[in-house]
Amino acid sequence: METVVVKFNQQSQGFTDAEKLDLQKAGEIIKQGGLVAFPTETVYGLGGNGFDSEAAKKIYAAKGRPSDNPLILHIDNLEMLKDIAEQVPASAKKIIAAFCPGPITIVVPKSAKVPYTVTGGLESVAVRMPDNDVSRELIHLAGVPIAGPSANISGRPSPTTAEAVYGDLQGRIDMILDDGPCRVGVESTIVDCCSEVPTILRPGAITKEMLEEIFPVVEVDKGIVQAGVAPKAPGMKYKHYAPKADMVLIEADEARTLELLQQELAKNSTKKIGLLVSTEIADKLQKDYITFNYGSRKHLDKIASNIYEGLRFFDDKDVDFILAEGVEDAGLGVAIMNRLRKAAGFNIVK
Repeated sequence: METVVVKFNQQSQGFTDAEKLDLQKAGEIIKQGGLVAFPTETVYGLGGNGFDSEAAKKIYAAKGRPSDNPLILHIDNLEMLKDIAEQVPASAKKIIAAFCPGPITIVVPKSAKVPYTVTGGLESVAVRMPDNDVSRELIHLAGVPIAGPSANISGRPSPTTAEAVYGDLQGRIDMILDDGPCRVGVESTIVDCCSEVPTILRPGAITKEMLEEIFPVVEVDKGIVQAGVAPKAPGMKYKHYAPKADMVLIEADEARTLELLQQELAKNSTKKIGLLVSTEIADKLQKDYITFNYGSRKHLDKIASNIYEGLRFFDDKDVDFILAEGVEDAGLGVAIMNRLRKAAGFNIVK
């Protein structure tokens, strides 16, 4: 299969005629059961018809993803939600009103129209409305919800550029819609709205603190914070976000991080080591190390948008292992640390 890559250069007046034609072709691919990688504000998604059981099977096959790992359905309007959800709980309605379209996913009871191949056999379904014009127009033209996990080989760092998608999935899917780098850079926050108290199943850019502004109580799934506890969210059930080389994550304040990094470098002086670190730490280290500077500790949004690019950076550098610097585990830092811990396989130095 030849994978076609289509580039977009959106202007304030909307899509060009050529871009509209490409989007129509992409919509037809979805209608006919094919797969299209599409941009969102978080990461690139691998899209197929969310009502088509065979399309879901193709997604699992293309990614090498276990079929009991649920997929997220992407919609472009609330009318679509009526076909997807058996009911929309009050908590889900509050989240939609406050944050949609945006980097948040709600889990609601599924309707009979949604196949179990999409939900991983569950009676609930994950749904979100992306904040990206290309993805929203694709959904509109396809006329169906689009099932869309991240557009990468399962277990690898999620793709935030079309180039990363192509590197993983060329020859496995029909088309890639290239809308440039993703703005947020980590997957959407997932909130289970099926229970009485809304529960965060995956941290993202919509933080627990933000949700607590509209709910008196917000719970967090234990699988997010405890190694060995099985998480409930799509995309969190298996090892994820891992670069090809093994990784060690250092969790400490800035001064102690520098000390620990230097100790690890001294102990492994004969090895080829990659460093995934902040601007503050990079500025204090020798320049001859293979280093990816993910941004300042003061700007977590910048770090989030760079973190997957950083994890992929070392794949062709032939490093023996990666030393990664953690960030403060609060606000958006919760999502960043969740990804880094899983990428390191919870191999952590504190």
